[in-house]
Amino acid sequence: MNSITANALFPDGDTLIPRFREAGDVTLDLFHRDGRVEDRWLGLHPREFELLWRLAEQPGERLTRRQLLADVWRITFEPETNSVAVHVARVRAKLEPFGLARILATHPEGGYFLDAPPGPGHFRLARAVGA
Repeated sequence: MNSITANALFPDGDTLIPRFREAGDVTLDLFHRDGRVEDRWLGLHPREFELLWRLAEQPGERLTRRQLLADVWRITFEPETNSVAVHVARVRAKLEPFGLARILATHPEGGYFLDAPPGPGHFRLARAVGA
């Protein structure tokens, strides 16, 4: 497949995806599909990783259950399960030994958000762009 064919199939093919994303004190690593706090890996399962990665994409912004089902589970219907809540609870349990379970917050109007300031990766990127 040449680049012209690839661009036709994937119109946003020139968009770069970062390998790392900061979620407060958690560094998410797309290559390993896991998160770590300092030098300790969390041992996230694939959907747990995707959930935290998606929330870290827009820290502080509420994502509804429906948005998470569409973005993480890639389904557009409402299943009669509580899988989003279960995965949130599992991620919180993995963050708890580090005292970070609170960063995965439940919004009062429903849904979830990452309650953490942008990590050091955001600062470095802003400096590089603004410099």
